[in-house]
Amino acid sequence: MEGEEQPPQEADMETGVTSGASASVPRVLSGEAQNLSDADAFSLLLEMKLKRRREQPNLPRTVTQLVAEDGSRVYVVGTAHFSDDSKRDVVKTIREVQPDVVVVELCQYRVSMLKMDERTLLREAKEVSLEKLQQAVRQNGLMSGLMQMLLLKVSAHITEQLGMAPGGEFREAFKEASKVPFCKFHLGDRPIPVTFKRAIAALSFWQKVKLAWGLCFLSDPISKDDVERCKQKDLLEQMMAEMIGEFPDLHRTIVSERDIYLTYMLRQAARRLELPRASEGEGEGESDGAEPRKCVPSVVVGVVGMGHVPGIEKNWSTDLNIQEIMT
Repeated sequence: MEGEEQPPQEADMETGVTSGASASVPRVLSGEAQNLSDADAFSLLLEMKLKRRREQPNLPRTVTQLVAEDGSRVYVVGTAHFSDDSKRDVVKTIREVQPDVVVVELCQYRVSMLKMDERTLLREAKEVSLEKLQQAVRQNGLMSGLMQMLLLKVSAHITEQLGMAPGGEFREAFKEASKVPFCKFHLGDRPIPVTFKRAIAALSFWQKVKLAWGLCFLSDPISKDDVERCKQKDLLEQMMAEMIGEFPDLHRTIVSERDIYLTYMLRQAARRLELPRASEGEGEGESDGAEPRKCVPSVVVGVVGMGHVPGIEKNWSTDLNIQEIMT
């Protein structure tokens, strides 16, 4: 994992999400569709999808639109991780644009939250046990494991205050993606062990002590209005500025580097789609005289925390080297 670029990760789960445009389509459809070739069935489903896709979608204000060099469009939904409004924003965006790929701010170490129900997640998030501490230490090493548990304590504090489990917007994205024909679902975040190890390595001893002390004694009450205000860029930038002043190296590893990684994964997802040749449905197969495959720009929805949106916009048109942030 370390020192290598990570390809787009697809959630390995049993769902209705297909593996993309190159996947085989269902062979049995209603009515006479069961006699269609794969290429014809694909074209039929694609046509249905494109009819649902709106050229001028009515999008929430939390959505930022980016365009790739080949014309592919990326709609980045900036979310607050404990927010009912964010869940509604994700659902509306996916239904409006009917994407080819949905990318979420999760890695393979956190994918389990996609298949847990809200009640189980709420209970898990509130419980910070010795067993979880041992698992975190085994996975990330002593210092990184302890830091992970302190951050889990912060999450548990918010969960207890709001009575809401984190990651609801990702679960909604997962469910909605499964309803869109030929929609891939990618995990777009840097693996969490890499992030924690780099974060700990970036801090001095006294910075680690100061951060741990602050996290241990976090007890300020949090309201739902506080969470919703985090969706406003001005408040978020103010919070980030305060964090930079306190722990600039921590901000670099936990926020800025992940901005780069998320941007890279969104750009990887936003690649032109190859459509099947019309002749493939007629049994002609591959030949020297075969017509070239038609390629069309893809549509991608990204679901990320609002704090990452400015960094993704900033990095969108720059050359990215993710090898140096994976070591």
